[in-house]
Amino acid sequence: MYNPIKVLVVEDEPLVLMDISDQLQAHGFDVIEASSADEALVHLSTHSDIAVIFTDVDMPGTMNGLKLAAAVRERWPPIKIIVTSGHHILPNDYGLPEGSRFFPKPYGVDAVTRAMRELMET
Repeated sequence: MYNPIKVLVVEDEPLVLMDISDQLQAHGFDVIEASSADEALVHLSTHSDIAVIFTDVDMPGTMNGLKLAAAVRERWPPIKIIVTSGHHILPNDYGLPEGSRFFPKPYGVDAVTRAMRELMET
C-alpha cells in the first residue's frame, strides 16, 4: 500500500498557505499546515510521521524559517527541509542546514515536488 509523503507547510500568508497546500495535495502529498514556526513545532512534536518541512523565511513569532530549519535539523534530523522566500535570496543555500533546499518565490510547484521526492531518496 502506498503511503503519501507527509509535508508540514509553514507559511504565514493564508492565501499562499492554502494554495501551496492544495497543490501539494493534488501532487499526492499528505499536508499539515502551520502559520508560524511556533505552531510548526507543536505539529512536529505530535506528528512523528512528518517527512518534509516546507517553510517560508519571514514569519511572526519567536523564530523565522531559518531558525526553524536549524531547530528541525537539531531535534528531528531525518526530516527533509525546503525553505522559500520572496524577500531573501540564499546563494548556495547559505545559512541552511546541510542537505536543505531553497526556492525563491514565486516557485513552481513541479520543481518543489520534484525536490521533495529527491530529498526523500537521499
